[in-house]
Amino acid sequence: MKITYLGHSSFLVSDGTVTVAIDPFLTGNPRAVMSADEISCDWVVLTHGHGDHIGDAIPIAKRCNATVTAPNELAIYMGQNGVESVEPMNPGGELTTPFGSVAYTHAIHSSSYDGQYMGVACGVVVRLGDKAFYHAGDTTLFSDMRLIGEIYRPDVVALPVGDRFTMGPALAARAAELIGAPVAIPIHYKTFPLLVQSIDGFAPAGVTVRELEPGESYQV
Repeated sequence: MKITYLGHSSFLVSDGTVTVAIDPFLTGNPRAVMSADEISCDWVVLTHGHGDHIGDAIPIAKRCNATVTAPNELAIYMGQNGVESVEPMNPGGELTTPFGSVAYTHAIHSSSYDGQYMGVACGVVVRLGDKAFYHAGDTTLFSDMRLIGEIYRPDVVALPVGDRFTMGPALAARAAELIGAPVAIPIHYKTFPLLVQSIDGFAPAGVTVRELEPGESYQV
């Protein structure tokens, strides 16, 4: 599994055959080093309905003829806006795909777009073959993260550390310890002035922290 960080909370995850885009926010992302037109993927996975997570999902999905998975109300919105292949989901649900599976988990956050309710906010576990990547979405710390770790056994977790709208570095460190993935990637920071500008304090015990720059990849 190759995990490429696109900035903010956006990733491309690939096994060399299939590529999954998660929360592809590129247009308007001051840290993005790629444009939406440069993204090629087979699936788009969305955690919730905020603009910095929906991002360029609709034009990317249309251009690539990609399937979009999203929380139910957001999935409906995708279909209403011209995305032809949509898989609606919600927390606790798991979808078997040609490349592995997509499972939605609990997250504690809001979710709306242009004033419209977009369903519950979620985390997501993307499994390609025998490797699993847990993207926690926008969330604070919650104790069931331990169960998520026990059930899905992620090889890598991406955790928001930016504070104000999500966990800050200290709470994210506790989250990483509860989940127990060997590697944690910090996300949702530095993009805008309201967010923390460094990962100081994100030092989970027993977990390797991989701070990626936009465009940088990590291989599992």
